[in-house]
Amino acid sequence: MSVWKRILPALIMVALLQQFVCAQPVDIRRVYQAIAHQKEASDALKSETAQVIQLKKGDLGKRLKALQKEKQSLQKLLKKKQADLNKRHHEYLKLEADQQSDHELMTNLTAAVRVSARQLQELLVRSPYTALDAERPERMDEVLDADHFPGLDDMQSMAKIYFNEIEQTGKVISPALDYRNKAGRHQQGSVLLVGPFLAAVNGGDGFELLQYNDSSRSFSAVAAQFPWRLGRMLDAYLDGESDSVPLDLSAGAALEQLTRRKTLRQRIEEGGVLVWPILLLAVVAILIGIERMIFLKRVHDNTDRTMNEVHRFAAEDDWEACQGVVEGCHSPVYNVVRAGLLARHENREVLESILQEAILKELPRLERALPLLNIMGAVAPLLGLLGTVTGMIGTFEVINIYGTGDPRMMSGGISVALVTTMLGLTVAIPIMLLHTFLNRQVEHIIGDMEEKSVTLTNVIHRCHCGRPRERAA
Repeated sequence: MSVWKRILPALIMVALLQQFVCAQPVDIRRVYQAIAHQKEASDALKSETAQVIQLKKGDLGKRLKALQKEKQSLQKLLKKKQADLNKRHHEYLKLEADQQSDHELMTNLTAAVRVSARQLQELLVRSPYTALDAERPERMDEVLDADHFPGLDDMQSMAKIYFNEIEQTGKVISPALDYRNKAGRHQQGSVLLVGPFLAAVNGGDGFELLQYNDSSRSFSAVAAQFPWRLGRMLDAYLDGESDSVPLDLSAGAALEQLTRRKTLRQRIEEGGVLVWPILLLAVVAILIGIERMIFLKRVHDNTDRTMNEVHRFAAEDDWEACQGVVEGCHSPVYNVVRAGLLARHENREVLESILQEAILKELPRLERALPLLNIMGAVAPLLGLLGTVTGMIGTFEVINIYGTGDPRMMSGGISVALVTTMLGLTVAIPIMLLHTFLNRQVEHIIGDMEEKSVTLTNVIHRCHCGRPRERAA
């Protein structure tokens, strides 16, 4: 500002001098007075301008302070609003999370209710008590509807149905129901329901097992014959004589297995051609075993009593009576004793040789058919193994032609393989046991013959030694 104060008068003077030089000659006093007036006007203007500027500066300072104060107030308000906004935003986020959690909870609850309703409907479809009220499963259709929101009433209804089903499964009732008999015709009768574990009806010829069919929601008779023992148990239970009752805890699987159970004849027919040689071996082994057991039993009977009589007559020197005791008996033991009595006049060494020879003569008769039985016991499992090999060959041929897509195509060869092996072992094991038993019987009889021959030798030797002494006396 001070620089302009110095420069401004000089500039004015220069401008005036320029006008003075360029203009026509004028009075210097008038010029000077004009310059002085202009200077005074300029100073007044400058002073007025300075005052205006000073006033505006003060007003601007006051306004600036007011604006700064307002700014601070607005900043404080902004911070408060920002804090309030953050708080409201956190509350909003929390409410949104709670809403999302509640939505998920309701979604899960709805899904759980619908899953329970689906399971309950499936349970009712499979329940044999649905035959009493066929419309029970359809009561869950409304809960399973996607447009229906399951409420508390629906849940209470489901709980009531659940408890009703539990209560019914603990009862034994006998309602009159329609069922399909073995001939395929509908028939009405008093059906015994022991919970979900047993359904039977007395058709006049005895009890028939019933199986619940969930597709028709009715009972049908099982094609298999009702076991006799279970029939007696049911009769005793219905008559109040017993508290025991047969139950099927497999939910129908046991009945299904009972209907698919094959008879022995069907098993044999599944075994193929090699089953018949195995059965022939079994029949021959049975005949041989019966014949050998009868023969060995007859050989072993009454030997002790007969030998006691022989000893008594030999002590009395009545050899004809001894001969009469064993006469007419053709068992191996009697044959050995008879040979010893005929050779009683020989010395001890010759008598022992004759008795040993007689025992050796009887061995083929005692051991007859036992080697054949042993061979049959060895051949039977080999035939079963041969059936296994042929069955597997047939199975692989089926796989080569039809592939492995349908397992039932391979069941024929597998049945041949398993049935022949099972039948071969079933025949071989009893044959081996029978051979061992008969072999032990033969060994026992041989030991008995050797014992009786030694006893007879001693008796004859004592009798011969006693005669010279009596004569000497």
